[in-house]
Amino acid sequence: MAESPADLSAALLMTPVPTADWLVVLPPAWCILAGAVLLMLRKSLHLQAWLAVPALAILVVLDGLLLRHVLANGPVTMVMGRWLPPFGIAFTADLAGVLFALAGAVVALAGAVYALADIDGSGRRYGFYPFLLLLMAGVSGAFLTGDIFNLYVWFEVLLIASFGLITLGSEPRQIDGAIKYAFLNLIATTLFLVTTGYLYGIFGTLNMADIAVKAAAGRDSLPLMTLATLYLLAFGMKAAAFPVNFWLPASYHTPRIVVAALFAGLLTKVGIYALLRTLIMLFPVEREELSFVIALAGTATMIVGALGALGNSDIRRVLGYVVISGIGVMLAGLSLGSPGGVGGAIFYALHSMVVMTALYMAAGLVGRLAGSFDLNRLGGLYGRSALFSALSLVLFFAASGLPPFSGFWPKVMVAKAALDIGAWWLVAAVFLTGFLVTIALGRVFALAYWRPAPEPLPATAIPASLLLPLAALTALTVAFGLFPEALLSTIQAAAQGLSDPSAYIGSVFPGGT
Repeated sequence: MAESPADLSAALLMTPVPTADWLVVLPPAWCILAGAVLLMLRKSLHLQAWLAVPALAILVVLDGLLLRHVLANGPVTMVMGRWLPPFGIAFTADLAGVLFALAGAVVALAGAVYALADIDGSGRRYGFYPFLLLLMAGVSGAFLTGDIFNLYVWFEVLLIASFGLITLGSEPRQIDGAIKYAFLNLIATTLFLVTTGYLYGIFGTLNMADIAVKAAAGRDSLPLMTLATLYLLAFGMKAAAFPVNFWLPASYHTPRIVVAALFAGLLTKVGIYALLRTLIMLFPVEREELSFVIALAGTATMIVGALGALGNSDIRRVLGYVVISGIGVMLAGLSLGSPGGVGGAIFYALHSMVVMTALYMAAGLVGRLAGSFDLNRLGGLYGRSALFSALSLVLFFAASGLPPFSGFWPKVMVAKAALDIGAWWLVAAVFLTGFLVTIALGRVFALAYWRPAPEPLPATAIPASLLLPLAALTALTVAFGLFPEALLSTIQAAAQGLSDPSAYIGSVFPGGT
């Protein structure tokens, strides 16, 4: 008797994948492909930059098209090998993930242009541009994956690339910074992996949508608080949250300035994104139980960052502490858990990606014009370049959260969400640290730009490849500050999508199957 053919429709996707859905996997796949091409052409140093910059411009276009697709159709899922979830590895793009991915691509493109003048032949020979594309593969994959183990994998990819970038040049201070950077990040990665193994033992799945469904159904009988706490600690280390944030100011001042700019814009934000994804979407009840702890950690992170910025005289260290202070604001929004608080955290993360990258680029120009990063030896930069000074001042205002720039709106969102529940002390912490950061950055401007130079500055021209990305990122923060309506509505929808993941789950399991 002839055997009837097996019915694979319960396990495999039998219909062709819509062409637009390929956009979900194209960003990390494109970065890996472009990085591989650059690696094969590693001896052709003159081609490295001219291939990497267009490749990253294409990445911005891909992420922009993906954002338009998600805005029009809601969350989109693509599963590897046609295996239906939870068996197949899923990539799921929702508004939160795509917004982070697009901001990361814009930052990387600006960094690649800046590196045209900042990275010399030696840096290109050691693989700056292939490492940058590999870093963006990890960052894009982390923002777009729908599988929590593959979130770990993409973390590993971006960490490998970051280890190569931070040691670019092999100078003693770079090696010292890399050791401090690697030690805490490897501990956090190990804790992330152990927690994910524990999660798999509990749920028998690694698909985030499947976990969200099973966690909601078994909340009374499963050790979800343990999982949430472990993920909070692991991703808190990645995000440089207090008290495990000392690795950042000890390492971010050591690499090439464009590398520090990319790190400041990208790496801690991947940790914040992972916290939002796990604690808001997967374990919302446990996040509520941990909200006071998260709020305290956020407040301490804000204050430590602001005081560190006040207490340092190296511009790169000042900016490292400003990064930390901003992480505290994002944690404050996370602790609130409301759409306003989560939206404020997302908005502040996007703002910080752009502004902190631009501030490190400005610091690189300070070092190039004055030959030093030490405030005690700086001065006269306003007389040297009024345009550069004006761009820097705008970025200082934006980082301080002053209107009408992009840093103002997310702080207002977090403060309003805190006032709605009577958490006045959290509002006070947000605005106190903003005031302290304003003083710290005002001190930088007064000493480095406004006061006369201790000695005549050398006649150094500013290459267009350094000024152009700085001006573009500054224009972006001004635009988002003056015309925030469209971005605010998109961010609110992204926050709502994290708080109510029904559309996300429906994308992964159409029809509830």
